[in-house]
Amino acid sequence: MGLFDFFKNKKTETGLTDEQLRWNKIWDLWAEGKAKSPYSELMTYDGEVNNGGHDQYFFNTENNGDLEKEISVLKQILPEKFKNNLNKAYKAYLVLEEDEDSEEAEDILNECDSFFYKNEETITDILKTYASEI
Repeated sequence: MGLFDFFKNKKTETGLTDEQLRWNKIWDLWAEGKAKSPYSELMTYDGEVNNGGHDQYFFNTENNGDLEKEISVLKQILPEKFKNNLNKAYKAYLVLEEDEDSEEAEDILNECDSFFYKNEETITDILKTYASEI
């Protein structure tokens, strides 16, 4: 273990490591509406998809903000495979808006959700990098 690893993993008075405190801080900033873009949008995306899938993310963002702008911002930070997944999910969501009974669109959304969950560590790594800068 190097010196950097020692300090990174050293517990503070609260019993949390510095890394854990920084992680908590970015979520506090997000909750206060003070997280830096595009990380704020990524945190919203992560939270919404984890809470109810891409369908929930699109629905809530569309009703509370500018969905196309949010997607555009996400595309600035997401790796290519996540961009492709997001595009695929959004196209399926648009189909569902017009035809709520489209099983094919629902299947595509479920596939996109599965991809997200299986590869979520990539999102976590991006957010950990952000947290390390605070």
